[in-house]
Amino acid sequence: MTIRNRLTWLFVGVVALILLTVLSTSFLLQYRYGQREFRQRLRDRAEVAGFIFLERDELRTDTFREFQKRYQRTLTEEIIQIYDSQGRPRFLRKDRRLEVPPGVLVRILKGEEVYFEDGLRLAVGILNRDNQGTFVVVAGAENVSGQARVRYLATILTALFVGSLLVIYGVGRLFAGRALAPIAALSDEMERISANDLHRRVDPGLSGSQQDEIARLARTFNRLLDRLESSFAAQRAFVSNASHELRTPLAACIGEVQLALAREREPAAYRAAFRELLADLSQFSTLITHLLELAQAEVRLPEQEEGLRVDELLSEACAGVPPELQARLKLQTGPLPHEPEQLELSGNRALLRRALGNLLENALKYSAPHPVAVDLAYEPGQVRIRICDQGTGIPEEELARVFQPFYRADNARGVTGHGVGLPLARKIIEQHGGELHLASALGRGTEAVVVLPTA
Repeated sequence: MTIRNRLTWLFVGVVALILLTVLSTSFLLQYRYGQREFRQRLRDRAEVAGFIFLERDELRTDTFREFQKRYQRTLTEEIIQIYDSQGRPRFLRKDRRLEVPPGVLVRILKGEEVYFEDGLRLAVGILNRDNQGTFVVVAGAENVSGQARVRYLATILTALFVGSLLVIYGVGRLFAGRALAPIAALSDEMERISANDLHRRVDPGLSGSQQDEIARLARTFNRLLDRLESSFAAQRAFVSNASHELRTPLAACIGEVQLALAREREPAAYRAAFRELLADLSQFSTLITHLLELAQAEVRLPEQEEGLRVDELLSEACAGVPPELQARLKLQTGPLPHEPEQLELSGNRALLRRALGNLLENALKYSAPHPVAVDLAYEPGQVRIRICDQGTGIPEEELARVFQPFYRADNARGVTGHGVGLPLARKIIEQHGGELHLASALGRGTEAVVVLPTA
């Protein structure tokens, strides 16, 4: 079932329930009012009957006639019966009579006003006292006019209810269609966006407002498109750069082998060719290792450790630097907490060590032969690691692109590398809830700042 139909039937159901409740309440109140009115008329008839039959001899002729003219209007199928204090009938019609249960007579003689039913008739019994004694007056009649009014009212309310449902259904369909029109328009715009035109965006003002839920949905979808477009662009760049980086060492290996097989050579020449081939294959192996590390960094690994000390991780990363480069590292610490536990965090030790190692190796590689300053400082809830080199720096227009896999700035192409270290380090750090910031100026060096949350 479509959303429009669900909204329509939901609207019809809710309004129908409210309308049914209102109409039923109105009918019930009218029915009860009619019943009370008829009972009151029955009671009046019983009092009139008692007055007429028991006190007629005490009235003047003109007074009795006036009374009879005003009140002696009978009800439909009316029956009047009078009993004395012993329950013996004093006045009964021979052709028609009410069946008064003995228990009812007893209750009336006790002074109660009792209503009871006899077939289609509703009857009332009251106690009447005068100078002749105590008598029970029972009056019964059929509420024909009241029942007719109730049936007429029920017919009118039923027709009104059915007609209202039809009108409500039409209004509900119209209302649901207009309410969902912006969603339909949004869906049509989404349908027109494909993988080839991810630059297109949907209009947040389709519903006529910039603040409602439709506009929020459109903005959320546009942000999704932003992420998809960025991801697709990064993927295309990754494939382009990776294919180039993979092709270069592979072509070099093939060239070395072809050159070695072109003619007979001395053993020393073959050994030199094998050394060149080994160097190219080593680069090829390193490149494949970087690719695997990038793939692993895309997914959070389950091997999480608790209580990893950031200062120990930094020491391990410094120790992993080639021995000939370690002398250029200048490690210093800023304000540290009194409790060593405040430097602990949870995560994957190998990945964090790899991220810090990549940053250190990049700084050492691009700032040779200058030293690299490494500073560790603690702030409440986080630690900050600052790595500063004095290398060639990165042009400002290329600074935002160095985190793309295999991208290398123009002034860095003369240095051996694959453009994987920085993207890999950033993915690992963000995977652990941290941030990696890079600041650089051409010819003045680069500063990498790692911020990691502590436990």
